[in-house]
Amino acid sequence: MTEKPTWSQRFETALHPAIARFNASISFDIELIEYDITGSQAHAQMLAHTGIISPEEGEALVTGLEKVRQEYRQGQFKPGIDAEDVHFAVEKRLTEIVGDVGKKLHTARSRNDQVGTDTRLYLRDQIQQIRQYLREFQTVLLDIAEQNVETLIPGYTHLQRAQPLSLAHHLLAYFQMAQRDWERLGDVDKRVNISPLGCGALAGTTFPIDRHYTAALLHFDSVYANSLDGVSDRDFAIEFLCAASIIMVHLSRLSEEVILWASEEFRFVTLKDSCATGSSIMPQKKNPDVPELVRGKTGRVFGHLQAMLVIMKGLPLAYNKDLQEDKEGIFDSVNTVKACLEAMTILLREGLEFRTQRLAQAVTEDFANATDVADYLAARGVPFREAYNIVGKVVKTSIAAGKLLKDLTLEEWQQIHPSFETDIYVAISPRQVVAARNSYGGTGFEQVKQAIATAKTQIL
Repeated sequence: MTEKPTWSQRFETALHPAIARFNASISFDIELIEYDITGSQAHAQMLAHTGIISPEEGEALVTGLEKVRQEYRQGQFKPGIDAEDVHFAVEKRLTEIVGDVGKKLHTARSRNDQVGTDTRLYLRDQIQQIRQYLREFQTVLLDIAEQNVETLIPGYTHLQRAQPLSLAHHLLAYFQMAQRDWERLGDVDKRVNISPLGCGALAGTTFPIDRHYTAALLHFDSVYANSLDGVSDRDFAIEFLCAASIIMVHLSRLSEEVILWASEEFRFVTLKDSCATGSSIMPQKKNPDVPELVRGKTGRVFGHLQAMLVIMKGLPLAYNKDLQEDKEGIFDSVNTVKACLEAMTILLREGLEFRTQRLAQAVTEDFANATDVADYLAARGVPFREAYNIVGKVVKTSIAAGKLLKDLTLEEWQQIHPSFETDIYVAISPRQVVAARNSYGGTGFEQVKQAIATAKTQIL
């Protein structure tokens, strides 16, 4: 059995069935069908506007394309592999609906600029959806932060206890990451929102088209200034995949912390049943599946970015069939990022609970207040480096004696240095250690309250 040729009379025989399947993209680029229809309607309107086809023909094409859209939405139009790709599928069905005038739709257009237009329309829409998911994620972070300004949590460097923090301050760090993600996607959208329609196969067209007219109809900000660049550019896709990868980095970092916090070793959070699963063999287990999956799915988005870079690195101008491989990575990355943002938002909102009593205990069982002892001495005229060395020795001897700094008597403090007074106990209390860090952007409670107020204005 042979496939019916799609191409011109230049070809005498059809594709081998296996090659036809290998060549086809309809199985995944069907995702673009509504964007293809929208782009084609604009192209038809432009053809009529410039007199390339009659107004009646333009109207017939636009109306017929809308019928194709409705048939697809209602499940009546389901193109198969014989259509090769979504563009041919739509054009074929359009011609069945409106007759020979449907064959005029492709005048002054190539699949090369067509697919570039469809992909940009798709990605422009998806970027706005992802930005909305980011806003919902940020809103939940803010809600939890506002409830936990004065909840303390150990802060870490090198995964070693460093200094206590406001839990709100910790969560606001992820808010700021998400804010950069939101802004970064907006910046990417500027490069996405450029129209390649009218670039043709690579060299433009002999017809008197109006590229700015179609760009305006499709709400593009501008048009590509070079036809070769217009059909072969995938910088916008690389930029999007990079932005998507950074979003996943941030989600994965938070996921890793939640996994640690939920462990018996930390016990900072309790996972609720709605967002955890059990073990098939160990009945006592409650597993953090959501953050583990997010952490795992991060790798697939990274992979799509790497694949896109490798696809592009050796392509001569202009269009090459390799570019068919851009779509599945983009589609999967979009779906993965949206699913992970949604899952992490649900997890934070209703899937975990911070164990405030455990957190309060955790910030009292280490030497995270050592820097404040050095600061105490420095504020009383002792050079900081000298104070630093004094406190280092105190920590060493305290560990040997099985004591924490809060356990030292005033006499012991004054043996260390005569500047110590009874207020040292207040200075090294976890709450004061946090409150005292009132520099801009710090973890001090007043700074955190201001940061929350500012953050609220950012997501309005």
